[in-house]
Amino acid sequence: MADDLFGASAEEQLARRAPLADRLRPRTLDDIVGQDHLVGPGRPLRVLIEADRLSSVILWGPPGTGKTTLAKVIARHTERAFEVLSAVTAGVKDVREVVARAEQRLGERQQGTILFLDEVHRFNKAQQDALLPSVESGLLTLIGATTENPYFEVNPPLLSRSTLFRLHALDEEAARSLVAKALATEGVAADDDAIAHLAARANGDGRHTLTSLDVAIALAQQRLGAEGGAAQATVTLADAEAALGTKALRYGRDDHYDVISAFIKSIRGSDVDAGLYWLATMLEAGEDARFIARRLIILASEDVGEADPLSLLVATAAAQAVEHVGLPEAQLNLAQAVVHLAAAPKSNRVTAAIGAARQDVRDRP
Repeated sequence: MADDLFGASAEEQLARRAPLADRLRPRTLDDIVGQDHLVGPGRPLRVLIEADRLSSVILWGPPGTGKTTLAKVIARHTERAFEVLSAVTAGVKDVREVVARAEQRLGERQQGTILFLDEVHRFNKAQQDALLPSVESGLLTLIGATTENPYFEVNPPLLSRSTLFRLHALDEEAARSLVAKALATEGVAADDDAIAHLAARANGDGRHTLTSLDVAIALAQQRLGAEGGAAQATVTLADAEAALGTKALRYGRDDHYDVISAFIKSIRGSDVDAGLYWLATMLEAGEDARFIARRLIILASEDVGEADPLSLLVATAAAQAVEHVGLPEAQLNLAQAVVHLAAAPKSNRVTAAIGAARQDVRDRP
């Protein structure tokens, strides 16, 4: 009895001391933020989870988008046994032990087994191949989580036996929702500009957002204790900036359009330094790197065109790098594309030609 009480007390203390992101980890599908295309009402993954009919899946998405959280929610919904391995530390021996336990369960209790394999891309070909017979036979239902493109990092036979679900980076609205929920749970207030800064600098990573908020809350509570008087701590913009290590930039809707216009005009005018400056401005303000990459692809055909056909390949490669690598490293790929496009000779012949051709079609009776 004493051991049980001690264990319960220790567990309670650990829960209190856990990072904010762990304390607020969603426990139900309705709690998951930013992935409505997968777990919203009537969406495919939700239907499979609620019916406990999930077959092998690969969850692909950037860090902090809820891959591990989804796996834990599935564990609560299923009647099957749930095993967890990390590809960072596990090997073929661990896989074989999971398979042996799965065979025993199936034989003794007719109970299936789900294996959650985190960082599945870290398994080499031989390790992934060790999973294949059990996944193929249905002995194991695999949930593989990866931040890397599975078409490159997961063996084709294993990928072909799994359904691929892609998780999206959290947009600002989802990040704001996450911050608001955390503030309500912690009983802390926050200024609007502090919430906006935390959401804008999230880079689509919910865990990073909550970790930064945790630091900002600690700063606000420390200030409250020093000042006395107020009953509730309030996170200020200064707290958010200190937690993130970044200053807030003025970058509203009008600034968004003004800056992208200046960016395009700089490259069109062959001003490499200005192009890099405006690229840096957008990245520091938390602009979506995919939006920047799309603008570079358009510019490569619109303003460079046949004067340097390689520019389109460079811009497209930069966009692919953004998808495969993500920020902050993808800033190098974007910068390389900006330098190339700005330095390239310019021609709008393609733009003029397709415009004239379409006008001709419209003018025909």
